[in-house]
Amino acid sequence: MNSKDKIFLKKLINKYSKKEKKKYLLTPDSFSNDDIIAGAQTLLKKQITMSVLTKKFEKEFAKYVGAKYALMVNSGSSANLLAFFALINPLKKKRLNYGDECLIPSLCWSTSLWPIVQSGLKPKFIDIDTKTLNASIDQIKKNITTKTRAIMAVHVLGNSTKMDELKKITKKRKIYLIEDTCESLGSKYRKKHLGTFGDFGTYSFYYSHQITSGEGGMIVCNDKKNFEIIHSLRAHGWDRGLKKNSNKKFNFMNSGFNLRPTEISAAIGYSQLKRLNRFKKIRKINRNKIISKLKNSKKWARQFTFIEAIKNLDPSWFGLPILINRPFLKKKEKFLTYLNDNFIETRPIISGNFLNQPSVKLYKLNGSKDKFPNSQEVEDRGFFIGIHVNPISDETLNILEKKLLKIDEI
Repeated sequence: MNSKDKIFLKKLINKYSKKEKKKYLLTPDSFSNDDIIAGAQTLLKKQITMSVLTKKFEKEFAKYVGAKYALMVNSGSSANLLAFFALINPLKKKRLNYGDECLIPSLCWSTSLWPIVQSGLKPKFIDIDTKTLNASIDQIKKNITTKTRAIMAVHVLGNSTKMDELKKITKKRKIYLIEDTCESLGSKYRKKHLGTFGDFGTYSFYYSHQITSGEGGMIVCNDKKNFEIIHSLRAHGWDRGLKKNSNKKFNFMNSGFNLRPTEISAAIGYSQLKRLNRFKKIRKINRNKIISKLKNSKKWARQFTFIEAIKNLDPSWFGLPILINRPFLKKKEKFLTYLNDNFIETRPIISGNFLNQPSVKLYKLNGSKDKFPNSQEVEDRGFFIGIHVNPISDETLNILEKKLLKIDEI
């Protein structure tokens, strides 16, 4: 596309871009004109299904996180699905069997959990550390048994557990480690990217995440056989793209799904990947400014506790998780209603204690009725607000200070 065409498209984009209401959103529009033009070019070329750009994005993503293989899918949820169906696949050596146990934090997202169930494994919930929002190593050691064959680590909002210690446990016990890194793309533990410690790492490019392609996700691994399995599972069980000398054009080597992304999503995601380091830096600066603004305010009375990054982690923050301190906790419901009605959009921390969800009762996943006090505390006290990819203004900081510290007067 020549410069004249790009100038025309940029004018068109500016004309039709919606004007956002004056509100501090969880995630404002982070698409640049270059992102939209990248997507538009695939449409203009009539190349909608995954093709050259998808492969290029996969290659550059693997290089960025330091994995041997990366495979793009239509969502982070689908990436989780592929990881677990790879572990039970007949082509997998030492594959998992029906009823094998998988540890998972009770503070998790729906599709961190359901692929475990859908693949015939048995989830075993463990509590989290309220200081990190992640499963603690102590909780993992306490709950791991001879029945445990896998661990699903959920890296919450850019944070993690002690990954070096977790890796030692999984290696010693010879159990699989899957890292749900959908909220933590770009975070590094001891200079190693989250998502690359385990057998599989999964990422999401949903609208509110560190980079976005609207929808979309990625799964990474370092084992060639694992890659071949997830590659075939992604598209109908086909060996297309794997075996160059296959005599059959439609050769199905495995079972499969249709979890393919579009070339449009890949084009936008690849365009955003180039700015991920800048996004990460600005988010970190904005987070520090918000916390500093609140703590240095004349109205500061320790209303909140802020979650800090675990030691040895260089975080890529997804949002700003906040715990309301006890003296102000009875005001939480009215306070969050006030914030959402007055400038500041909020969300629960993931989905709170997932054991409270009706689907858990429907599938009888907590028959022993275990309690998870730390996850419950996060649900009771917690919420989060966005951290934006553009530098925060003094005006916005002043409004956040005024609105957030209004909790005293609710």
